[in-house]
Amino acid sequence: MKVIGVLLGLVAAINLRADVKLPAIFSDHMVLQRGAVSPVWGWADSGEKVTVQFAGQTKTATAGKHGKWMVRLDAINDATVKGSLTVKGNNTLIIKDVLVGEVWLASGQSNMAMTVGRCRDAAQEKAAAKFPAIRMFTTQRRANLEPQTDCAGTWAVCSPETVNGFSGTAYFFARALHQKLNVPVGIVHSSWGGTAVEAWTSLDVQAGDKKLAPVFASWKGKPKADRNKPANLFNGMIAPILPYGIRGAIWYQGERNARTVDSSKLYAHQLPLMINDWRRRWGQGDFPFLWVQLPNFKTRNDDPNAASAWAHMRESMAGTLALPNTGMATTIDIGEAKDIHPKNKQDAGARLAYWALAEFYGKSDVTATGPMYASHKIKGNTVTVQFKHATGLQAKEARAVSGFALAGADKKFHWASATIAED
Repeated sequence: MKVIGVLLGLVAAINLRADVKLPAIFSDHMVLQRGAVSPVWGWADSGEKVTVQFAGQTKTATAGKHGKWMVRLDAINDATVKGSLTVKGNNTLIIKDVLVGEVWLASGQSNMAMTVGRCRDAAQEKAAAKFPAIRMFTTQRRANLEPQTDCAGTWAVCSPETVNGFSGTAYFFARALHQKLNVPVGIVHSSWGGTAVEAWTSLDVQAGDKKLAPVFASWKGKPKADRNKPANLFNGMIAPILPYGIRGAIWYQGERNARTVDSSKLYAHQLPLMINDWRRRWGQGDFPFLWVQLPNFKTRNDDPNAASAWAHMRESMAGTLALPNTGMATTIDIGEAKDIHPKNKQDAGARLAYWALAEFYGKSDVTATGPMYASHKIKGNTVTVQFKHATGLQAKEARAVSGFALAGADKKFHWASATIAED
């Protein structure tokens, strides 16, 4: 009986050993960021030794008190490197078809979530999507009251069979990078329609912020698990992928926060807050952060003094360019009056890529952006506005220049005529 008891005890002990586990983002077809240290982490028994092998590297770690372990792979500059990533502990995990290239986080609300299958020329885009070196990891939508350590999601290889489910803006961004840089591109896509910027920002940096007091006050008596409650999407959809190695982030959001002029003005505080929050948590310094400025929407208002929440939102977005290593894709010309979800995501994604290629990848043959305000001078009843990035500036489709309004000391705006002149 004693022998049987010992044997049963041994079996029980063996069964209680925890297998090494990895977050969902470490799975087949993943892309590691080239030229940078790549954190790899997971869980095992406390005190268990874990070994990670990839591309000739072997790194070891010991699981801590709560089972968490992490290693950091040395930077790999060669984007032709590919293979399997092996993790060994009490068990062995093999992640297949791992590439090295450029990795970008894509986040926001419905215009980032909008898939290729809903974009302009969807059938043609589907047929042409033969880019196996472009991969996309899409996180499952989840709001949570506390920061989570994992999420559901898989890496998908770009093909005519898979691309319809890819974020359109993120895919067209990735395609432009891939075709210009000739390296693999991985997109970590984490977005949810109808969501506010405060939901994507951690609670740590928002709680106690006096400017955000009205935001928090509006949630009194409302469901705590709502996706738009401050920090709930950071907890459920951003925290689980931290600190996966990325080059930068692209962002398409703002519609939810542009409900009033006041909420649009507050965005000038909220967007930089979120950017700095993410940068601090990733621990990669001021990584590139690009966003889509809201496009034109609804019919034009002929009253130059009419309040426009969307115009104030665009102003808040433009002001955020004061942060280092940021960029903005202007889309005022490609919106749709009757659809808050314009189908032309090709230009939205490409314009984000132009900024990245010109400013962060050093491609001198790419223009980062269209004309942007630089300065102005007032002389009598004439204002001369100077633009940067404006070589060859002309009105679209050779039409007369329109959309400018001037105000005097009474702050009442009047439509003004305008012409284009070279310096």
